[in-house]
Amino acid sequence: MKHLFCRSLVGIALIAGLAGCRTTGKREGGRAGVMLDSLYARYAAPKTKLLRENYPYDTSYEATYLAETAQGNAYSYLWPFSGTLSAAAALVETRGWEAYGPLVDTAVLPGLEEYADTRRAPRAYASYVQTAAPSDRFYDDNIWLGIDFVDLYAATGQPRFLEGAEGIWRFVESGTDELLGDGIYWCEQRKESKHACSNAPGAVLALKLHAATGEKKYLERGRALYEWTRAKLLDTTDCLYFDNMRLDGSLGRAKFSYNSGQMIQAGALLHRLTGERRYLDEARATALACLDRFFEEAQTPEGETIRLLRGEMIWFDAVMLRGMIELQREDPAADYLTPFRQSLDYAWRYARDERGLVADWKGAKRDARKWLLAQAAFAEMLARLDAIENDER
Repeated sequence: MKHLFCRSLVGIALIAGLAGCRTTGKREGGRAGVMLDSLYARYAAPKTKLLRENYPYDTSYEATYLAETAQGNAYSYLWPFSGTLSAAAALVETRGWEAYGPLVDTAVLPGLEEYADTRRAPRAYASYVQTAAPSDRFYDDNIWLGIDFVDLYAATGQPRFLEGAEGIWRFVESGTDELLGDGIYWCEQRKESKHACSNAPGAVLALKLHAATGEKKYLERGRALYEWTRAKLLDTTDCLYFDNMRLDGSLGRAKFSYNSGQMIQAGALLHRLTGERRYLDEARATALACLDRFFEEAQTPEGETIRLLRGEMIWFDAVMLRGMIELQREDPAADYLTPFRQSLDYAWRYARDERGLVADWKGAKRDARKWLLAQAAFAEMLARLDAIENDER
């Protein structure tokens, strides 16, 4: 169990130093709505409920995050589109169904159904629209949607969202086998590796389904997926998580903020559901490592020293924030959120272009092409922190 002690002294000092310096008085919910308005104004594909992948629209763009690179499609792939559901779900939680339910029902869900694939069983969402040739189906893409559905169920009590989440779970379970001892594959058509980005959020989805239904099977699977990911993908030297393990046992050693963030969230949920202290300790250790690894010290133009997210993948950091928020609820004496508030405030002031769109945290790419998923993730983060502000009031 030596991995329980891999938290760094820098991380411990950082948490201690953040107490009492939280940004206050901001209206993240309002800013989240502004971001979402900018998104729909710029990315909407005419006469459809679909969205473009980028702004400005560029047919030469290559999507490199698929199993195979794809170029020049008229509409966004599923993963970037799914970010709009996450943002809308966060705003429903913050502002209520009356405020953002109409957006979910008239824009997001009709667009999402364009990706629904009933030609293959179990039913799932494909990586591209159903009017095109059949495309790959990714387990992680579907898991993100399942998490949003169960969150919408928790916020609204509408059974259709729980039914959607459980339908996605059936697809996710079809992507597991005993190779490598358990675990969820990344892609249905490319069963070559098992990734943190499918197993860590798979644990989160299962645990949220247990909380929603009370069914023991979901708790058991959530715990098993959590333990598998720790056993196979944890780097015990720093408490962060490697990206994947191939079927030959070799590791994809990249470390991304969202993978560790989802293990933080799963650990916090397991602590809440079981009361076992070790899950809280493990989540804390990874959270401190994330604060060390994925943030850096920066100066604002006014000379204020802040902690700023260092990467360019805003969505990765939005998913890490989900884990930090869950941990904050289990560990309220600590402060895991101030660096996120500081990063969002900085980006809002200095990184957005004249259309209100963002490409990175620092504004270094203000004039570059803007990705749909980055806008949705930025809106989601603003909304989630607004919900925390409301709780604290």
